[in-house]
Amino acid sequence: QVQLAESGGGLVQAGGSLRLSCAFSGGTFTRHTVGWFRQAPGKERECVAAMRWNDGSTYYANSVEGRFTISRVNIKDTVYLRMNRLEPEDTAIYYCAADPSSWRLDDNDYAYWGQGTQVTVSS
Repeated sequence: QVQLAESGGGLVQAGGSLRLSCAFSGGTFTRHTVGWFRQAPGKERECVAAMRWNDGSTYYANSVEGRFTISRVNIKDTVYLRMNRLEPEDTAIYYCAADPSSWRLDDNDYAYWGQGTQVTVSS
């Protein structure tokens, strides 16, 4: 069974940076599309970044384009989300997700989810 474990969240001032990590286990990492999602209080969960396993194509939400970068290190079975120029509006619980499909990208129907890590950006 695939398991995902996020780390790297915390409290940061506006304009600062954080790097989230997600450790993947229980499956073949190189054959899973990976995504980062977030959910703020009172809001729906949204995809902020995703990367397909087969061709490396990526997706970024408009609100994070140019500030966030998704990357994966296959030999470590780990996916990262580098977040720069953080804004108070980025405050949310961030979730890592994985799916064996080669076509899924920014929808919410990923098969596997982590427990989430809190990111709080102070103004």
